[in-house]
This record gives sequence, C-alpha cells and structure tokens, in this order.
Amino acid sequence: MVTSLQHHATTGCIPVEREAIITFKEALIDPSNRLASWTGEDCCAWPGVTCNNKTGNVVRLELRNGECYEEGETAILTENSSCLGGKISPSLLKLQHLNYLDLSMNNFQGSLIPEFLGSFEELSYLNLSYASFEGLVPSHLGNLSNLQYLDLYDLRALVSDLHWLQGLSSLKHLNMGYVNLSLASDHWLQAVNMLPSLSELRLESCELRNIPQTLSTLNFTSLSVLNLYFNDIDSTIPQWFSNLTTFSEIDLSYNNVEGDVSKLFAGLSPSNGSLEALYLHYNKLSGQLPDHLQIFKELRYFYLSNNLISGSIPASIGSLRSLEVLDLSYNPINGSISESIGELTGLKRLYLFQDSREGSLSQKHFHRLNNLETLALSSSSKQLFLNVSNDWIPPFNLKFMRITNYQIGDRFPTWLMTQKQLSTLYLQGVGLSETVPNWFWELTPQIIRLDISDNRIAGVLPKSLEFPRGAWVDFSSNRFEGPLPLWSNVSYLSLANNSISGSIPESIGEQMPYMTYLNLSGNFMNGEIPFSMGKMKYLTELYLSNNKFSGEIHDNWGNSQALLIIDLSMNNLSGNLPSSMFLPTYILWLKLNGNNLSGELPFGTTINSTYLSLLDLGDNRFSGKIPRWIGERLTSLTVLRLRNNKFIGSIPQELCSLQMLHVLDFADNDLSGHLPICLGNLSGFHDVMLYHKVPPDVPYAFVPQVELVVKGRAMAYTKTLKLVNIIDLSSNHLQGDIPEEVSNLLALGTLNLSRNQFTGKIPKKIGSLSLLETLDLSWNSLSGSIPPAMSHMTSLNFLNLSHNNLSGPIPSTNQFLTFQDPSIYGGNPGLCGEPLPTKCQILTGQNSNGKGQIDDDKNEKMHEKFWLFFLTGLGYALGFCGSLVMTTFRRQCLLKVLG
Repeated sequence: MVTSLQHHATTGCIPVEREAIITFKEALIDPSNRLASWTGEDCCAWPGVTCNNKTGNVVRLELRNGECYEEGETAILTENSSCLGGKISPSLLKLQHLNYLDLSMNNFQGSLIPEFLGSFEELSYLNLSYASFEGLVPSHLGNLSNLQYLDLYDLRALVSDLHWLQGLSSLKHLNMGYVNLSLASDHWLQAVNMLPSLSELRLESCELRNIPQTLSTLNFTSLSVLNLYFNDIDSTIPQWFSNLTTFSEIDLSYNNVEGDVSKLFAGLSPSNGSLEALYLHYNKLSGQLPDHLQIFKELRYFYLSNNLISGSIPASIGSLRSLEVLDLSYNPINGSISESIGELTGLKRLYLFQDSREGSLSQKHFHRLNNLETLALSSSSKQLFLNVSNDWIPPFNLKFMRITNYQIGDRFPTWLMTQKQLSTLYLQGVGLSETVPNWFWELTPQIIRLDISDNRIAGVLPKSLEFPRGAWVDFSSNRFEGPLPLWSNVSYLSLANNSISGSIPESIGEQMPYMTYLNLSGNFMNGEIPFSMGKMKYLTELYLSNNKFSGEIHDNWGNSQALLIIDLSMNNLSGNLPSSMFLPTYILWLKLNGNNLSGELPFGTTINSTYLSLLDLGDNRFSGKIPRWIGERLTSLTVLRLRNNKFIGSIPQELCSLQMLHVLDFADNDLSGHLPICLGNLSGFHDVMLYHKVPPDVPYAFVPQVELVVKGRAMAYTKTLKLVNIIDLSSNHLQGDIPEEVSNLLALGTLNLSRNQFTGKIPKKIGSLSLLETLDLSWNSLSGSIPPAMSHMTSLNFLNLSHNNLSGPIPSTNQFLTFQDPSIYGGNPGLCGEPLPTKCQILTGQNSNGKGQIDDDKNEKMHEKFWLFFLTGLGYALGFCGSLVMTTFRRQCLLKVLG
C-alpha cells in the first residue's frame, strides 16, 4: 500500500511541482490504479507526497509497495498487479527541494536507473531496492553530496567503477546487496574508505573476491555494520579490523575466509565491547576459540558453524549473558563443552549439529537456560550421551527440539511432558526401543513436526491421532507393525522401512485430503493401489516401493497435477502402463521397475512430460517397439532405464534428441538392427555436468535411487547418481559396426555392448574416452586388433573383450599393465601376448616391449609407400623406353622409304 504519511503545507501545493508530479504519474504503469487518488489541486494531500509545512515544496516522495513482493529473508516478486512500472519521468527535476525518494518494492521491468537522479542537490534518502532496475548504475549518483542513505539492494545491475562513491561525503548507509561488483572487486575497499561518515555497509552477494589486507589510512572509523555475506572472498581477516572499535555487526558468512579464529578475536577485542552480532559461518576459519570471550558482553548472535574450529568450548563462553543465538555446528570440536554454557541466561537458540566429540551433556549444561526455545544437537560419532535423570524438570520451555544420533537411552524421556509449547520434535537415531508410551501420543495435538525415525521402536500405531493441520510425521526405519493408520491432518507421512501390513484403505483420498508426501516403501503391504489416490490433488511425492502390491495400476493420475514423483517399484503390479501417469504437469520421476507390467507402451499423442527426468520401466514384461515419443516428448530425461523387458525392433533415432541423458540402459531385451550413429551426439555424455535441475517453482530436493549394473554387479545409486554416465545395451541382438562416433562421448563412464552381434573393428578413436571406467565388448563378433590408443585410457579399471574374433598382440603398456586376468581376452584365438599363454611371434620391427603392433603399422605404411614409388618409377621407365623403341622403329621405316 502507498504510505499515508503526509503533511499539509499551510501555503498549499506549488502548481509547477503539482504538474511535475502529474507528468511523473502519467509515465508510470499503474495497473491497480494505486495513484488514482492523486487528484485535486493540493498535491501535498496526496498519499505518498509530503510537503514542507512552510514553503509548500515537495520534500518526500514515498511509493514503496510491500504488496508487490513476498517479504522474508529474500523477497520474491509476486504476480500482484499493484506493482508500479513504466518510466521515471525527468519532470521530477522540478521538485528542487526533494530530499527523500523511495521507489522500492516495485517492478520497473529492467529499466535503467535514470542518470538525472544525480541532480537532486538536497536529496538525503534514495531507495531503489527491489524495483527491478537493470543495467549500469550511473556514476551521476556521485553528485549527491547530501545523500545519507542509498539502498540499491537486489537490483539486477552492474557497477564497473566505484570511484563515484567519493562524492557521497555525507553517506551513512550504503546497501548494494546483489549488485554485481565483480569489475570493481579490486578497488572496492579504497572507494568505500573515502566515506568518512559511513556507519553501515552492506555488500552481500556482490561477487567480491577479496578483502584488501592493509589500508594506508582508515577513514570510515565510524563503521558499525559490515555485511559481506555470500561473496567469493578467499583472503584472511585483514589487519585493519583491529582499528575499527565501533562494530556492532560483522557478517562474513558464506565465503572462503581463512585464518586462525583466535587472531580474529584478538583483533576485535581491545575496545569492541559493543559487538552484538558476529556471523562467520560457512568459511574456512581454524584454530581454537580464545579464553577471553567475556569481553564481548553485548554479543547477542554468534554464528560459527561449518568451519574448521577445533579444541574445546572455553569456560569464558558462560560470561556472554546477552547471547541469544549460539551456533557452533559442523566443526571438528574434539574437546569438552564447558558446563558454563548453562549460565547463558539470555540464550534462546543453541545449535551443536554434527558434534564430533565423545562424552556427554548433563543437566548442568542447561541449568540456567530459562529462555531457551530451540535446542539442536547431533553427533557425527554416535558416541555422545545426554545424561539427565528420569525426574529432571528442565528450566526451559522449548518450541523446537532436534536431537540426532545422541544416545538418550531406550525409553522416551519423560521430561518432554513438561514442554507445553513444543511444536517441532526430532528424536532421530537416539536408541529408543520401547513401545511408544501413551503420554507421548498425547503430545501430538501440539506438534506440527514429529520425527522419531532410525530407532528400534516397536508396536502397533494408533488408529487415530490428532495432529495440527499440515503436520509433518516421520516414523521411518523402526519396527512398527499392523495396519496403515489414516491421520487426517497429516500432510507429510513416512512409515518407510517398518513392518506395516495390510492394504491401503480405499478411503485414503477422502480421509487424508491434505497429503503432500506419502512414503510406505519397504513394508509388507499388499492389495491394490486405491483409485481414490488419484483424488489427492496436493500429493507431490508417492513412494510405495518394495512391498507386495498387486493388481493393475489405475488410470486416474490426471487429476493429481501436483505430482512430482511416483515410485511403485519392486511390487507385483500387473497390466498395462496407464498413459495418465504422464499427465501431471511437473512429473519428474516415474519408477515402475521390478513389477509384472506388460503390453506395449502407450501412444504418445497426449504425453507432454517436458520435466520428466527419470523413467525406469526396467525388470518388467513390456513388449513391442520402443516408442519414438520418448525422444520427442520427454526432452528432459537424464535417466532412461528399460532394462530386462521384451522390447523388439531397432533403437529409435529420436532418442538422439535427449541431450540431457546420462543413463541409457536397454540391456536384456530383444532389440535388433544397427546402433544409431547419432548416439554420438548425446551431449549429456560429452561433458561432466550435473543432472537436469527441477523447475524453479518446485520447492523440493530429491535423493533418487536407481539400480544399475556396473562392472558386472548390480548397485543402487543414490546421491552419487549425478556423477554417473552409463550406456548399457548388452544382451540384445544388435548388429553391424560399432560407430566411430561413440568416441565423441568423452564423459562416458561405462559402456557395455556385450552379448550382441556386433561385427567390424573396435573404433580406433575409442582411446579418447579418458573418463571411461568400464568397457565390456565381450560375446560379439568383433575382429581386427585391439587399438593401441586404448592403453591411454587411464580411468579404465574394468575391461572385457572376451569371445570375439580379435587378433594380434595385446597392448602391454600403460593401463593394460593393470589387466592381468587372462579371461578378459579369452575366446579370441588370434590374440597373443600377456596375460595369455600364447606368445606373439616376433617379426621384424617388433620388440619385446609390446610395441610391435605400432611398428607393424609403421612398416606396413612404409611398404605401401615403397611399392607406390617403385611402381610409379617403373611406369615412367617403361613409358620412356617405349617411346625410344617407337622412335627407333619409325626412323628405320623412314630410311627404308627414302632409300
């Protein structure tokens, strides 16, 4: 909404300035008529316009629009039509006494920042943040000598030079967050140092590369806030930090800042008692925390996670009585945590994730934490214990508690009954093994997130539990049994890897209407998949793998437009593949492998799954030809697995359009024909690149699981799948030559063409596949020699060339020295050399180092050249002699005639 702040001038609005504002308004795009109230003669009465009470001059213009963005840690432009756009008219220059201009939170759609903004001599406040300006920030802004506040945050803008800053001699607040300063990265500090009044500097995510270590003269001695969050800084803490005694906030998080953390504190310590916030997380700081932390008595926020801090947490930390947030997570702290941490009476949030120590936390570590609201503890060693008595009554009343891989005993801690405000509770991998007590179930009405996964909890789940609407529940990897309960308000439910049995109730679609995530994988469930699941319009992820579900898959998926992932793998499902499974707009993964599905794949006329990244139909009984629409319509595929079916016919040329493909697995089918030459154009195999990312409006991250056969063994790939590049066409009836274009797939990691009917030679350039780790060409009819260039495939660690018609010596240099198993060459009577018992006959030009193959090639070429030159010379000689003979014959005839 346009701010209503305004002052009515006693003299009324100056007509020239009123006309200037009207002209300014006419140049704007105002789809919601926010400025419709700018009517009447007195512009000083218009919302957003403020005039000087005495002179009537317009001094403030405030058009900030909070409804244009969803505010949070990062504001996001919404579709709200109240955003102002268009052009900024130079008519504003007639407002000669303007000292405050706020155009933030609007959408000027990539317009340039007007240069004339640098002409407002009295301007002291300029805010263009979140206004979608682009292009180069004009240096004319350096003319604003009275400017005290400049905010250009989140503009898609670029600054090539910052020297114009020296003209802003009155500037106190500078925010250029997310403005690209990479071209000014080498001199940014020198430019900022020319601002003697600067108290707040915010340059987050500006692509800065370093912090200069020295300054000849320090001018901005009043600096209290320094924010360099999320840059590319890889330098150490500079020496001039120790000369700044007015710091209240330092944010160097999400960089690569190095150095000893104790030296940083030593530099800050002399007179920095005013420091309130220190954000150093996600850097490379090392060393130990100093013992003199007590001097930072005003410190409220202390973030040091994800560094290399070692040693113990010192006792002096207990002196930071103003501390509200302490985060020391993800550091190799290996000493003890002082019990003085329990003296932090102001502490509200305590984070000690991935603690690598061994030992315990006791009641003394918490005994005065009366204000604690968030407690997050996790152990990387699983050797940390939380030792408190059964009758302990904590001094705090938590809202958020997460304890992971700590050992708290086999029983649920009874002190949880005292936590009346608890809304989020994680007890992951803490050793619980008793059945869930009734008092614990009574907590569920207040808990929006409940996670007791990775324990040994047994028993039958209650048929009904009351949760807040939209609750998030994870009971996976336990020993729960019995039927599936339907808890109506739950939106996220994971009961994976338990012993749940029975069928999914047909009424699940009606009783759990808010469900967004359902994971029942790894149980003993049976029966058919309910038709009503197609009515769950909010469902995004469905995992039912590794159960005993049977029957046909219903054809009712078109109504589930929110679906991103469907995993029905490893069941006993039968029948055809419903085409409606491809109808959800953003479907990303479809896993149906390991069932008894049959028939031909559906026609692709209605299929347009442009986001589908993973399609796994392997280990079924599908038949017919591989449809061309897979290559035409599933253009984002990264994993295509049709292994172990009954597909026939040739590999469609259209598959060559799948430029994001990283896994192509058609093994164990009845495919025939030639290998398409265009497979060499699959760019996903050309470069080492990450898999296709989910669409930007999908707020989830997934961990896939795909079964692949590599080096003769079936392996399940999860987080490492993004590094896999595989082509497996083994056990088919493919024939003809292996195209030379296969050598273009430079990022290929596994190539398996075994058990086919390929003929011809191994491609000569196959040695260019330097990242290839697995090559299996066995059980074909390949002939010729092993290309010597294959010895340069330094990543190759699995090779099988057996049962072909290869001949000649086996290369014995470089990578081939590692292949000492003779069976990988067996069934090739013409091969010789180690590790086979058949020795090669040493011919002229061949030596004992296995270079005979190369020398033979050279000799053959030399012989060819010799015979070419010899026959050419012979031809010249015969021609010359022939001409002499004919000339002699003619001369004799002529003499006879004349005689």
